[in-house]
Amino acid sequence: MRPLGFPNWEELYRSDTLEALPWYWPAIDPDLEKALARQGIVSGRALDQGTGPGTQAIALAERGFTVTATDVSPAALAYAARKAKARGVEVTFVEDDVLATRLTETFDLVFDRGCFHVIAPEKRAGYVESMHRVLAPSGWLFLKTFSHLQPGSEGPHRFTPDDIRALFGDSRRFAIAEIFETVYQGQLDPYPKALFSTIRRL
Repeated sequence: MRPLGFPNWEELYRSDTLEALPWYWPAIDPDLEKALARQGIVSGRALDQGTGPGTQAIALAERGFTVTATDVSPAALAYAARKAKARGVEVTFVEDDVLATRLTETFDLVFDRGCFHVIAPEKRAGYVESMHRVLAPSGWLFLKTFSHLQPGSEGPHRFTPDDIRALFGDSRRFAIAEIFETVYQGQLDPYPKALFSTIRRL
């Protein structure tokens, strides 16, 4: 069941205007690019969680990562696969629900640019469990969400740094390297306020 107040993702991704979606960003997310540089990550197995139009999966593949991209929407995956083929990169696209993931392999990094912040609060613990499961030991989760500083209540759930620490602060399983305020690049003007969290699986 999709969260109350959020779109039907399959219907949304069947539209002909994907590049006009508020979160569409054609290049690698600038905060991800900087985080990879700060951590010295230049290769490995990457998972683009909730890939949507696939732009981040494609960007990672172009940088030499071995990329798997998941989404609950077959239409999104079909669109992303066409884009990857047109760009000449290989990405493994998988229909999957992070809260009941069927993925069996583990990854050196996971990038989530907008999946987590549409999950209902009572299901967030399940998301954390999934991240612990799919990340290899010492693997990185790069998590981008709406910030509590974003005005209003429409759209995704908002998070404070303390919210992220409360969810991922189990020192036996995760270590939080950094959380900082940023913006959510896309088609909105001005860009919404966002949090970017860098979290390591222990």
